[in-house]
Amino acid sequence: MLLALAYLAAFLALPPLLLGIVNRVKSRFAGREGPPPWQLYADLARLLRKGAVYSRTTTWVFRAGPVVGLAAVATAGLLTPFGGAPAAIGFAGDFVLFAYLLGLARFFTVLAALDTGSSFEGMGAAREVTFSSLAEPALFLCLMTLARATGSLSLGGMFGPALPLAWGRAAPALLLTAIALFVVALAENARIPVDDPNTHLELTMIHEVMVLDHSGPDLALILYGASLKLFLFGALFVRLVLGFPVEGLAGLAMFLAGLAGFAALVGVIESIMARLRLVRVPQLLVGASVLSAFGLVLLLR
Repeated sequence: MLLALAYLAAFLALPPLLLGIVNRVKSRFAGREGPPPWQLYADLARLLRKGAVYSRTTTWVFRAGPVVGLAAVATAGLLTPFGGAPAAIGFAGDFVLFAYLLGLARFFTVLAALDTGSSFEGMGAAREVTFSSLAEPALFLCLMTLARATGSLSLGGMFGPALPLAWGRAAPALLLTAIALFVVALAENARIPVDDPNTHLELTMIHEVMVLDHSGPDLALILYGASLKLFLFGALFVRLVLGFPVEGLAGLAMFLAGLAGFAALVGVIESIMARLRLVRVPQLLVGASVLSAFGLVLLLR
C-alpha cells in the first residue's frame, strides 16, 4: 500500500522535473548552462499566483478546456501501471479508455482553441487533430501487439508479470512495438521531430498555437497536464523496454532511473534532429503504425 502511494506521489510530483531534464539535456548539447531542472515548478507557482485574462469572445468552453484536459490525463494515470506496482484501476479493455481519455483531453483543448474565434488557433487545432488521427492507430496497434504477446486485455496485464516472458519468446515484435511507442510518445507530447514546444513561428506551430491565449492558472494547468502526459508515455515505454515488474523499493528506483533516461533520450533527439516538415510528419506516424503492425503480424503467424 505504501509503495503504491509512493508511485502515485511520484506521478503527481515528478512530471515537471521530467520536462526539466529534457530542457537541461538540450541546453548542455547547445553548450549552455540552461535553466535548472526544477524551473517548471517555479513557473507553475508563478502562474498560479497570477490572474487569468479572458477575451470577451470566449465562452465557458475556453475556461473548461484546461480543467477537463488535466482531469482526463490524471484519470488516465490511474489506469497506468507504474514501475513494479499495479495500476490503481484495471479491467479488461481499459487500454481503450486510456486512449480515449487522452483523446478527450485533446478534444477539449481543440474546442477551447476554436472558441477564441482565432483563425490562427483554428489552424493549429486542424493540424493537431490531423496528426492525432494518425498517431492513435499506431498507439492502438502497439497496445494490441502487447495484448497478443501477454494474453491480457488490460494495461496492468500487458505491462505486468507476463511481459518478461513475452520478451523471451517475441523479442523482435516487442522491439518494433517499443520503437513505434516511442514515436507515438513524441507525437502525442508535441516533441521534435513532430512539433517544437519552443517555437512561435506562425507557419510551423501545431500544439503551442492552441494555448497562446491561455494565461495565469489556466496556463499552469495546461503546462502541468502536458508534463503528466509525458510522464504517462514515459512510464509505458520504460516498463516495456525494461521488462518490469521489479517489486519493492528497487523497482521504484529502477522505474525513476528509467524515466530519467527516457527524458534524457528525448532531449538528445531534440538536440541532434531538426523538426520535420509538416508534410513529412504523416509519413513518420504511418511508419510507426507499420512497425507496430509488423510486430503484430510476427505474433500472429
